[in-house]
Amino acid sequence: MSTIVRLGYVAMSVHLENSSPSQTMTFAQFQRVKDHEAAIRKLERIAISNLENCLRLLKHNAWSEIEFFRFSSKLIPLANHEALKEWNYIAPLKDALQRISVFLKEHPMRVDFHPDHFVVLNSTDKEVFKHSIQTLRMHQKLLKGMDIPLQNRCVLHVGGAYNDKEKALEQFIHNWGLVPQSLQQMIMLENDDTTFHIKDVLYLCEKLNVPIIFDLHHHQANNDETPWQEHWDRITRTWEQETLPLKMHISSPKSDKEFRAHADYIDVHGFYSFLKEVNGTIPQIDCMIEAKKKDEALFQLVRDLKSYEDVEFINSSTFYIKS
Repeated sequence: MSTIVRLGYVAMSVHLENSSPSQTMTFAQFQRVKDHEAAIRKLERIAISNLENCLRLLKHNAWSEIEFFRFSSKLIPLANHEALKEWNYIAPLKDALQRISVFLKEHPMRVDFHPDHFVVLNSTDKEVFKHSIQTLRMHQKLLKGMDIPLQNRCVLHVGGAYNDKEKALEQFIHNWGLVPQSLQQMIMLENDDTTFHIKDVLYLCEKLNVPIIFDLHHHQANNDETPWQEHWDRITRTWEQETLPLKMHISSPKSDKEFRAHADYIDVHGFYSFLKEVNGTIPQIDCMIEAKKKDEALFQLVRDLKSYEDVEFINSSTFYIKS
């Protein structure tokens, strides 16, 4: 059995002009609009424009036979700002969200989010934790508005070490009990490039029954000196009860000096070598490309992979290596 590999990319396209789903408005700009209601309407217009661009990106994906995509987490500017607690930001977006829902029903693809770094579930600061929950609820509302099942839709890092990594891991477990189950089901945890390596994150995932997102580049930058191969069986087992295929992140170092930074494109040789090792161990891997050139990095990786005789493409972004 060969493992099917599906490629995806992050949030925006370098091929579509004027298609940013992350247009924003700062609070300072908001305050400069003297009429409060007019300022709110402007925020709503920006959010609707972001969602319309999101739909354009999904159409671009369908045309390009790309079936895996990460939404921007900046679709709604100032959604959880303390000064705008009364703003029902989802209500004016219902029609735009439903248009995305209709399109995804006609053109199924895996879509998810990677909430920003300020979503920290292991924080001891009650306000930080409260804001993290609010941000996850925003993602939940967007998913519901698009009629997307909530299971496995938000990738998070563990958070901060706070000078005691073991204590920080236990704090995550404690705080997890305070996270509503409806939000828990959305979450996947990723190993990071500076603090919590794959072994740390596996400890949490196995204890809390959460799937792990394996980031190969992060592992190369931050590990406990054990090769990823020693953890692969444990990684795959965290996905055994899930309805979606195992998901991982792929990127390449920008340079030896800036090893943690993402390159424009993916190093095909390193990716192919990884795939050869895991081929046949699981039915499918969905690989999210985190590269500066976004969809062009995906297209270039496809072109590079076609130079390997044992790589067989199913469609423009999905393939397997003949065993």
